[in-house]
Amino acid sequence: MTITVAAQAASARATAAMTAQQREGFERDGFLLIRRALTGSEVAFYRDALDLVYAAQLAVGRVCARGPMHLLSAVANCREAVGLIDHPKTFPLVWSILGWNVHIYHSHLDVHPPIRTQPPYRFDWHQDGGRQNRELEGEPRPRMSVKLGYWLSDVSEPGRGNLKVIPGSHTRNWIDGPPRRDLEWPEPQGAIEVCAQPGDAVFFDRRLWHARTPNYSDIVRKAIFFGYTPRWVAIRDQLGDLHAEQAFEALSPVRRQLLGGIGRGIAGQAEGDHCWGHYPQTTPLYRFLQERGQLVPDCPPLRP
Repeated sequence: MTITVAAQAASARATAAMTAQQREGFERDGFLLIRRALTGSEVAFYRDALDLVYAAQLAVGRVCARGPMHLLSAVANCREAVGLIDHPKTFPLVWSILGWNVHIYHSHLDVHPPIRTQPPYRFDWHQDGGRQNRELEGEPRPRMSVKLGYWLSDVSEPGRGNLKVIPGSHTRNWIDGPPRRDLEWPEPQGAIEVCAQPGDAVFFDRRLWHARTPNYSDIVRKAIFFGYTPRWVAIRDQLGDLHAEQAFEALSPVRRQLLGGIGRGIAGQAEGDHCWGHYPQTTPLYRFLQERGQLVPDCPPLRP
């Protein structure tokens, strides 16, 4: 499988930083819903690509007929998905919060067909980051990462595999829950289901307490998620031979950075790109933002 020509085209459009209103809402609620982030044709393109991956997984027995798919390493398993990683309608939210020294450390392709019987109860509320939530100190713990999810199916009504969130819960290390996940427990106070149309995107802080509802509808729930973190945090995704592909070299420097690549630096400069961000001018996203006048000085993550 190779990166398609259609997915290689890097956006040349200027990108604007997160607005003051968006920042206020994100810091208050821990998430933003971006309406119409994708056009109808984009939704169809990525949905078709996701369907092909699902069919391939079904053919080799990695998913069962009408069973769910939660496949990690989105671009490694669906090359077409590369067009989403720096989408101009959503990616500015990432660098406005985390800055320019970032990459994608975790991503997944999701297909959840309708279920006809109620599954065993499980308390699925969680924060992203795994051991970060036990090993990091502080109240609240550091943000560390943010996530973008693109909806490719209609979750405009509850009960369709919607993302459930507790607005404002990113400021809390713990929520009330059962001693074991299989013990039935009341829904957390203030929990809501995020209702979205195909093409909408959700952007959220990894510390936001969230879960997924069972899909009891007649619609197959389809989505693609990307998690962004500083480059000095290890990548969880398994990228396989992605970097060895000729098409990888044809990607924009920013896309290569986001997929774990190292920039070539600047001709005549001794030090090249460094994942710790010691040399901002050699980091592709820094140069991209600098060329477009987007290194906002009053935003700490964007300072060199």
